[in-house]
Amino acid sequence: MFRRLMGLKPPEPAWFRHMPSPPTPGALTLTYLGTAGFVLDGPERTVVLDPFVSRHPLGRLLANKPLPSDGALVKRLIPRADDVLIGHAHFDHILDAPALCRQTGARLIGSRAACMVGRAAGLPEAQLVETAGREDIASGAWTLRGLPSVHGKALFGRIPLPGDITAPPPWPARMRDLRHGQVLNWLVDTGGLRVLHVDSADFIRDELQGVRADLVCLCAIGRRYRPGYVREVVELTRPRWIVPCHWDTMVTPIEETPTMLPGVDLPGFLREIEDAGVRALPLPVLGRLVLPPGGAAG
Repeated sequence: MFRRLMGLKPPEPAWFRHMPSPPTPGALTLTYLGTAGFVLDGPERTVVLDPFVSRHPLGRLLANKPLPSDGALVKRLIPRADDVLIGHAHFDHILDAPALCRQTGARLIGSRAACMVGRAAGLPEAQLVETAGREDIASGAWTLRGLPSVHGKALFGRIPLPGDITAPPPWPARMRDLRHGQVLNWLVDTGGLRVLHVDSADFIRDELQGVRADLVCLCAIGRRYRPGYVREVVELTRPRWIVPCHWDTMVTPIEETPTMLPGVDLPGFLREIEDAGVRALPLPVLGRLVLPPGGAAG
């Protein structure tokens, strides 16, 4: 019913040309969790970005009811994690992070707001790493760096749920309990590949100046709200590949066919990426990409 009323459409299967390739020794895999979520998995390390798989229907969100995390689903879809990186503390970026950290022993790394959510969910301080960005954080042999950013004006020209979280919110939280707090883009340097995660529809140009990335996970709705969004990111970071993210509506169960956010033109986004001289690697929700160190993407 919601899909029909809003005129929401599913993506075309033909858009996702890059299906999983067989893993090779030393390969990295990138799995798309929908919304802004990814799992970057290597032979010795797994880093998860903005995990959100416990989807709730729109009516529950609008009624501001508590949003529990589905621990069993989290465990099945994301069995491993060493570090969990949070771009900002909106529900569709952080809801499943505490359950994932509890199940795996991973660190939750993010802003003060992100750590307050971790505390609300009962994570011990030893698993919380607060950062304001611009510092290198060791993750095994990998290096993590948060780059200060801003949230896009993605709700009728305004930033949705602005503000900070300065004390642990109720848990399970409601949508309105989870303000975005400081926004961070994450640069993950594996020693062979550098992956940049841009999880919102805007960014701070000076913070990306001089940052080099092999692959950028880029918010698809951003091109609607920031003129030159794709071109600027490409000019600043010079990636070989871009994986679109944040194009689905966030309310369809994770293992059902998703629908696209109003205003997202995924084919147009892909064309714009290719026109900028970068290879677009669109993934379906729960799709996987193989990234051999130093090689071509499969």
